[in-house]
Amino acid sequence: MRLRAKGLLTATGAGLSLLLVTAPASAVGPGSEGEVEATGSNEGPTLTSQIRYTGSTGGGGGPKPGGGMAPVGDWTPPACWYEPRTAKEFAKYMEDTYDSVVNMPGQHSYAKTSAGQTRQYYKDGEYKNYNLKKSDEGLWWVAVRDEDRWMEEGAKACSEPPAWVENGETPDLPNAVTPEVLAQLAYNQIRVPDTEVSLAPGGASKVNLPTWAWLDRATFKPVEVTASLVANGVNISATTVARPDSLTLDPGTSDATLHPASGECGLNGSGSVGEPYAKGKAGQEPPCGVTYLRASGRSAYDLNATVNWKIGWTGTGQPEEQALPDGAFGDDQDVVVEEIQSVNR
Repeated sequence: MRLRAKGLLTATGAGLSLLLVTAPASAVGPGSEGEVEATGSNEGPTLTSQIRYTGSTGGGGGPKPGGGMAPVGDWTPPACWYEPRTAKEFAKYMEDTYDSVVNMPGQHSYAKTSAGQTRQYYKDGEYKNYNLKKSDEGLWWVAVRDEDRWMEEGAKACSEPPAWVENGETPDLPNAVTPEVLAQLAYNQIRVPDTEVSLAPGGASKVNLPTWAWLDRATFKPVEVTASLVANGVNISATTVARPDSLTLDPGTSDATLHPASGECGLNGSGSVGEPYAKGKAGQEPPCGVTYLRASGRSAYDLNATVNWKIGWTGTGQPEEQALPDGAFGDDQDVVVEEIQSVNR
């Protein structure tokens, strides 16, 4: 049986594991440029991530309404990973967790047994008091998971128990922190500008008259996040950059014609998308836009504008940019479409 409480030791039969989670990062408001930091802490039986994020962050992991870029396809950034801890940090965490479990009022006996078995394994078993006497020879690598994604299936992937890794050796653990893993975690922190396209002519759109759409280069620009781990002798970092690549329009109805027909508007030479409407162009076909063929009636059409982003990273030992899966982020806008009224005399 497995306990489902965060921060508790667990045991399944003879197998031993340790359930470790991150503490919430200090929040940065939506759309803000700033810094998110979750430093290691041994205050109580929790183990926080020591990865630090700077740049265009969303203030935490997981989906971020209004600016959280989603990967295109099935790939997602890791929901859990392994980080290094000193023998002293690991010992304190284990002892604090054991005390918390066995002294918790009303705690089930199997939980206390599980905590005792795990403590014995690392304190009195193979490693002899958490390897404190060998603290200068290596580090404990422990599982940490994204606090905002702990209910996802991917958060269960880091099921290996804490592992002692000698100095100079590479941890044989899935998602053990490397520059590439940091780049993937930074991907999950990127916040992109809200995708509200400019539409013209102003006011309600008219049936059979093109509506021009464009994004100004001032907001349509690259964003980046740097993730770094500088702790316990480990000093690595990675910067993930998202570059806008194109704008895809969905008119919200089948009674519409897209410009271009694919609905995907690429960047122009100035780095923007589309072309601003100018007086006298009402009857011309826009480089990016939509022509509605039927009025929206008493409601409005939901025009969806999705920006497609190309993602790459560089980092410690990797000066040449490497690709990560593309990302996308879209917003809906209400578009009222009216019939053109004419009177014959």
